[in-house]
Amino acid sequence: MGLDGPKLPSRLREGLGVGKVSAMPEWKSRNTSRARTLRRQATPAERALWQYLARSQCGAKFSRQMPVGPYFADFLCRELRLVVECDGISHDRNPRSDATRDAWMRANGYTVLRFTNAVVLGNTVEVAEAIRQAVTKLKANS
Repeated sequence: MGLDGPKLPSRLREGLGVGKVSAMPEWKSRNTSRARTLRRQATPAERALWQYLARSQCGAKFSRQMPVGPYFADFLCRELRLVVECDGISHDRNPRSDATRDAWMRANGYTVLRFTNAVVLGNTVEVAEAIRQAVTKLKANS
């Protein structure tokens, strides 16, 4: 007991707000429901490639259908800022859209690897090896 009465814990003695953790930083919501839908509706090429990218088999951790700025990356390695895209028929219809997307990715520090669905399905092992080599190169440069 102090001279002024019982000794209160500091947060009570000094008033509200003392000892509190500052407010949460600004949180950017992500469109996780859209990403979840895209993962469920993966193309056969995306499913085949995921067999090689899952569990860091290519030397880095990849996630599927991840929001990256205003876009969704088919596969994303956050650590290396590496995006892997499997392009189907919809990409043939509007190649300017892919060019705009790739320019945005490069401007924001991402490396983009694009493979057609036909190449992925016909040469999955070779595509996985190309990704593994890109991972090795990016790790050496960082």
